[in-house]
Amino acid sequence: MHVVVNAAMSADGKLSSRRREQIAISGEADFDRVDRLRADSDAVVVGVGTVLADDPHLTVKDETLRKQRRENGQPANPVRVVVDSSGRTPTDAAILDDAATTYVCLSEAASVERRAVLADRAELVTAGDERVDLLRAFATLQEQGLEQVMVEGGGELIFSLFDAGLVDELRVFIGSKIIGGRDAPTLADGEGFVTEFPSLDLESVDRLDDGVVLTWRVADR
Repeated sequence: MHVVVNAAMSADGKLSSRRREQIAISGEADFDRVDRLRADSDAVVVGVGTVLADDPHLTVKDETLRKQRRENGQPANPVRVVVDSSGRTPTDAAILDDAATTYVCLSEAASVERRAVLADRAELVTAGDERVDLLRAFATLQEQGLEQVMVEGGGELIFSLFDAGLVDELRVFIGSKIIGGRDAPTLADGEGFVTEFPSLDLESVDRLDDGVVLTWRVADR
């Protein structure tokens, strides 16, 4: 499995404001880049916090890209995955519609009631006691044939994936905005590292819109 984390952040490293409101950080050229990355993926992954804040659809927008996927024997859209330890994904979330198959990764802490309602709309993967065990969950996804995986956030999930040693590549659009705020989400939230910091090897720097796209490979992967 090859895991690519993709994100857009402000010049000061914020994903959104302290209110967790969606902010336009990049423009059309970056939206097209992200759409191509989705089209090249077997699965697109987000945390439940992103679902609750943004209600993303996570489908390929460009019809030409969807057609190319179908011609390659793939579904028009990649599989969608939500990492949701306690089953908080709303039943009317866009990610649970019939545009693509959706997996919801739960922990044992998710209630029977939440499992029952989500099972009508998604495939359920249970891994971990209180929180989703990402190593086990991603191993299950790989058993389903999902090899090229794109992660779109948020910061808690991205940190947890780095902590689990699952990230192979990081692509970040850095936009020309300052958002600020000590409580605004960043690229990698969570507990943070205090030793054994993950190292990255810079592969490319590309100017795009009014910002820049940085592509790193995770060292020793």
